Amino acid sequence: MERKNGTINCRGTALDLTTPVIMGIINITDDSFYAGGRSQHLDQVLEKAAVHLREGAQILDIGAQSTRPGAVDVGAQVELERLLPAVETLVKYYPQVIISIDTYYASVAEQTIKAGAAIINDISAGDMDPDMLATAGKLQVPYIAMHMQGTPDKMQQNPQYTDVVQDVLDYFIHKKAQCLAAGINDVIIDPGFGFGKTISHNYALLKKLSVFHMLDCPLLVGISRKSMIYKLLDSTPADALNGTTVLNTLALQQGAAILRVHDVKAAAEVIRITEYMQKV
Repeated sequence: MERKNGTINCRGTALDLTTPVIMGIINITDDSFYAGGRSQHLDQVLEKAAVHLREGAQILDIGAQSTRPGAVDVGAQVELERLLPAVETLVKYYPQVIISIDTYYASVAEQTIKAGAAIINDISAGDMDPDMLATAGKLQVPYIAMHMQGTPDKMQQNPQYTDVVQDVLDYFIHKKAQCLAAGINDVIIDPGFGFGKTISHNYALLKKLSVFHMLDCPLLVGISRKSMIYKLLDSTPADALNGTTVLNTLALQQGAAILRVHDVKAAAEVIRITEYMQKV
């Protein structure tokens, strides 16, 4: 198993990626594809955070806008109105927590980072807001660049690639150079499972995930309860935990450094077993 070792600097907190870490999902929206991941009120956010942290999450990823296929953009102002109270509350109750903000708006990223968040998670890798990369560089926080073909409202209508692995790799070679030029020190790569990709595209990327180590960046994998699992199995997001565990295991075997998940306990068990297997 190959993985980029070392740490990322989360506003003065060094997060060690030598062993894979877990990013627990908290969606502050009523439009998430998985109902079990929704937390609309501050008490629900705190409750979800407490469970995630108790079960082993090192990062909490907070989003306030659904990015499921066909989702409508609620806009930066609504997103910020949802996110700021949540960030401020989490920082108050869990001052040591590492918070990731799931946004493609530079203005939202900047204000939530100033409120206490420490990582920017951008599904568009700066392609939907021309100010994002410069903002991330100015803030000096880790930046998760995800690949997405199209935009959430249309990305699943007819995704096409010449060679999905090569096309996504070429995209990231260019994107990493842009990030470094913008002054971003810690670039994290997310292949974007489910974002402008068919089921076969997703599994081709997962099968060749180790190819992306040539970028010399930590790899984040976000496949939790996604349609690449439940559509293949003729199931539902609610019944996709077992499939998620299988795919997280495959991702870890290819050197994934961060697992973004709804179900932290299951992911922690996968990491513990997978890491133990490396030492036997």
